[in-house]
Amino acid sequence: MKTFRQRLIHLHACPQVTRSLLNKWLKQDPDLTTLLKMTPEEISTIFRVPSTNSQIIYKHIHDTSIMKKLDTEEQLYGCVTIFDKDYPELLKIIPDPPLVLYTKGNAKLLQHPLPLSVVGTRTPSNYALPAMRQILTPLIKSNFCMISGMAMGIDQYVHRLAIQYGGTTIAVIGSGFDHIYPRNNLALYKHMCDSQLIISEHPPDRPPRKYHFPERNRIISGLSEATLVIEARLRSGSLITVDQALEQGREVFAMPGPIGSKTSEGCHYMIREGATLIQGYQDIIHAYAEKLK
Repeated sequence: MKTFRQRLIHLHACPQVTRSLLNKWLKQDPDLTTLLKMTPEEISTIFRVPSTNSQIIYKHIHDTSIMKKLDTEEQLYGCVTIFDKDYPELLKIIPDPPLVLYTKGNAKLLQHPLPLSVVGTRTPSNYALPAMRQILTPLIKSNFCMISGMAMGIDQYVHRLAIQYGGTTIAVIGSGFDHIYPRNNLALYKHMCDSQLIISEHPPDRPPRKYHFPERNRIISGLSEATLVIEARLRSGSLITVDQALEQGREVFAMPGPIGSKTSEGCHYMIREGATLIQGYQDIIHAYAEKLK
């Protein structure tokens, strides 16, 4: 571990090192210069972690095979830390930014000038997809970069629309690249890797966990000044993304749907609470007017 950046990535890759612990570690030792010098007992005492965890962390830090593995992974996947100049500025200022992002594809999209986060239900109605095409297609042709989570339903349709109309798109996934989830559309995943961008805050060998997906939502909203919700039930992951966007001080757009439709109830609720009602692409163009000058 020759550089600070390598030390950070190595420590981040340890399963027992949470974001909270990593932030504490950086506060205690901003350059991570004492990383190799600390004993398991010191790790346990200073950071108040169970001794079993501190032993695992110590072994991880000193395991040369893990160092070699990380070197190999860096040849396969890109990696951007919060201290790198190409880390997205919008993401850097959210309350809980990821310290490390793993990338596959065109990492230059992280600097795209017109990002728009788009989320929605995994089970869209027959109304949603045509309406979504009507709103998003002109935006894609106007150089907006579509950001979503590659989940089944609305998310995957967002990515496919962007590709179909020659635009750009970023997928934020909730697992490492060695454990792609969901696996229902591996062709889309491969295409995204080849010509678009997929990112994850999880090391490549990290399998998906249920809590990863609500946490992933803060990155989807954090990469953009605004989040558009296409369809959402009253209790859904999309509303978690909205909560994250509001906490981050970002705008929330919502597309209204048919009265009585369960998948429209979440959007109607958001509109009542103050989200911007989106009837057409012009509403979003207007909101981004300053950036489009």
